[in-house]
Amino acid sequence: MNNEVNGHTSTRAEHTGTWSRFGGATVTRHASTRVGVVGGGVAAGRRAFSVVVRTLAAASRWLRETVTAAGWLVLFALVGGAAVGFTFGMVEGWVVAAIAAVLLIAATPFLLGGATLAVRLEIDRDRVVAGSSVTAQLHMQNASVRIALPSIIDIPVGDGLVEVHVPLLLGKADHVETVAIAATKRGVISVGPMTIARGDPVGLLRREVSWPQVEHINVHPVTAVVPSTSAGFIRDIEGSSTKNIVDSDLAFHAIREYVTGDSPRHINWKSTAKTGKLMVRQYEETRRARIAVVLDVNITEFTDDDEFEMAVSAAASLSVQGITEGREVLVSLAAAQGRDGSLSIRTLPTISPRAFLDATSRIDSSDTAVRIEEVTKLTSQSFPELSIAFVLTGSQIPLDRLRLAAFAFPTNVRTVIIRCELGAEPTVKSTRDYTILTIGVLGDLGHLIARGALG
Repeated sequence: MNNEVNGHTSTRAEHTGTWSRFGGATVTRHASTRVGVVGGGVAAGRRAFSVVVRTLAAASRWLRETVTAAGWLVLFALVGGAAVGFTFGMVEGWVVAAIAAVLLIAATPFLLGGATLAVRLEIDRDRVVAGSSVTAQLHMQNASVRIALPSIIDIPVGDGLVEVHVPLLLGKADHVETVAIAATKRGVISVGPMTIARGDPVGLLRREVSWPQVEHINVHPVTAVVPSTSAGFIRDIEGSSTKNIVDSDLAFHAIREYVTGDSPRHINWKSTAKTGKLMVRQYEETRRARIAVVLDVNITEFTDDDEFEMAVSAAASLSVQGITEGREVLVSLAAAQGRDGSLSIRTLPTISPRAFLDATSRIDSSDTAVRIEEVTKLTSQSFPELSIAFVLTGSQIPLDRLRLAAFAFPTNVRTVIIRCELGAEPTVKSTRDYTILTIGVLGDLGHLIARGALG
């Protein structure tokens, strides 16, 4: 046992023993500690200090989240007016302080009670074309039996903010508001998370509760109708024979003598019987329409964003037409450049028109994107056996670079470069190796192809 001396802690050990009926003994030791006057006072002081710190932190957080800029001004007027009235005995100071105190006291009841609103946002569609709008229904219900005071719901819509005023709701009452969301530009619009705010009419105090629901709206680019009759060029090459000789295809070419490695199923037994030697059939390679659509995303090649959007719309129009007709469509564009300076491309999904258009909503331009001639080179290397290549770019790229972009594809690939220049007259310039189409509006694309510009 240790005794307490001069306010220090003393410890006393107590022993207890028990006996079991099997003859074993169990010994338990209990240690009790008594804290002296000084030690107890220090511990109590630390606990009190911790409580005060937590209380001050909670009060500070509450003030930051609740008091608005106008509220801080009124609070400053309250403190300042009281200080002036007490120090200098000025009645005006006490009047200002009294008015500020009345305003703060009157604003406090609007914050009483918890958040009882249940909010649900319903959007009529999550995919639209640029230039249209979306209608959303905001359903609000007072989940409590008590009256819910008026409040404001802030709905972030893209980079903007929509405010919906909620009226006073009786217990279990419902209220519906219609919100119009403008989808003026291609992209993805995020709607939410919503914030339910309660405050006084003057705007001194405000409490906010976040509602986690977030909806996304895919805004597709505007596309031009490319009639199926204008896709004759694509259908003409589908199934046509080339000069490449292969061992297996549809178009018969000739019969030659068997060599090691030929498939026995291609042996022509009639010719073999006549010549006495094994003879096999040869075929001409059948050409299949594998379409590549290469989009330039370097904004320096375009006059402005509108010209770039026209290029995206033209690329989407060609791609959707090919996907709808069941063609094999490849859509490529520049990817982010690696830290080591490596160049790469990325492709968009072309499983269905919807999946493709959703991906086009997320296309962004950049002033550091890989140049279009590098993109066409990587596309040609990564995806051989192309039959048609559409290259879409802006009006600021010089002719020599367009030529480099076209020469990246093999000679047996029909290459069509589409220059987008707002307001320009539609023109066609053809060479032996490539064709350049200039369109001033999106509708020119269908007209030029319909006139056989690709023939």
